[in-house]
Amino acid sequence: MMILIKLLLAHFIGDFFLQPKKWVKEKEQNKLKSNKLYLHVLIHVILTGILLWDFTLWGIILTIGITHFIIDAVKLIIQKKKNKRLLFFIDQLVHIIIIFLCYYIFTENTFNLANYTTETNLLLLICLLFLTVPTSIIMKTIFLKWNISKLTKNNKSLEDAGKYIGILERILVFIFIIVGHWEAVGFLITAKSVFRFGDLKESKHRQLTEYILIGTLISFGIAIITGIIFSKLTLFYA
Repeated sequence: MMILIKLLLAHFIGDFFLQPKKWVKEKEQNKLKSNKLYLHVLIHVILTGILLWDFTLWGIILTIGITHFIIDAVKLIIQKKKNKRLLFFIDQLVHIIIIFLCYYIFTENTFNLANYTTETNLLLLICLLFLTVPTSIIMKTIFLKWNISKLTKNNKSLEDAGKYIGILERILVFIFIIVGHWEAVGFLITAKSVFRFGDLKESKHRQLTEYILIGTLISFGIAIITGIIFSKLTLFYA
């Protein structure tokens, strides 16, 4: 496990701490002609070698260096303004997958999927997935009864901001409940109430105020119920 931790540490240091913004811009402008691309990959190779400090694992160092270059090069070639954000997350995901593969291929550790597909882990995955898009759709369906667009006509906000805020708050509430910290749920509700106080105070529409309160209560309520169900079921499987 220590080897895996060192590989992840080398990746995060190399990608986020030892890669200045001006390097990123220079790579985006010059793509494969950028010397910063090759310097960036070299830094990853050196970091990985230093942290591992075991040249019997040269296969890992070499593989990570080559694959890092290929992944970054492909990203630079196909990257456009519209897909830049998506490619960033895909890029990081692929790098981490490569690291895990290197760890299991070049060391004596074995990967057994059955060890991870337990009832508890699958139930946890189901709960987390349910609290994201499905719950957002459920809440949107509930609010079809009211003309929300009319109530929020003059209230400009970031695109899909409410959706992502709701997803994050439900996941946080769920996590707080399954780890037994109900007080953190209360703090989160209080914090959101403070931020929402300005909207509620300045709103001239009682209906908008009621919409905000109903939405908050439904969102938190679903997350709390999901957390309780998960906790009860895990006790049953234990």
